[in-house]
Amino acid sequence: MKYDELLAEASHLGVKVRERELSPGRCGCYYAPGRLIIIDETLPDFARRCTLVHELVHARHHDRGCGTTYGAKAERRARRETALRLINPTEYAIAERMYEGDSFLIAQALDVTVQVVEDYKEMLHDSVAV
Repeated sequence: MKYDELLAEASHLGVKVRERELSPGRCGCYYAPGRLIIIDETLPDFARRCTLVHELVHARHHDRGCGTTYGAKAERRARRETALRLINPTEYAIAERMYEGDSFLIAQALDVTVQVVEDYKEMLHDSVAV
């Protein structure tokens, strides 16, 4: 999914997207009362795309914020849904075999962040454990 397609999705949801420099360690945020997503403009393109998908999940679910029990659950859900949306299972399986499970190399091959790959791996592990 391309960044401009995600911007169109945000518009369809009635969510504004703005880019500006955020504090170190912060990639993006969703501000529910203003229906606003802010993405760190200094991120590389692949990370901006991953962050926008993540924040759109929060917007779709009308999440209120982080730091509470509800916020922690919402964050886990957003990370899981982001990984499911951005990673094609067949492409992941090929990359995992090719790079022997190295998350950094898999992320590069799939054009996503290492965090998205780690979240996908965790989801796979959890589904096998059930």
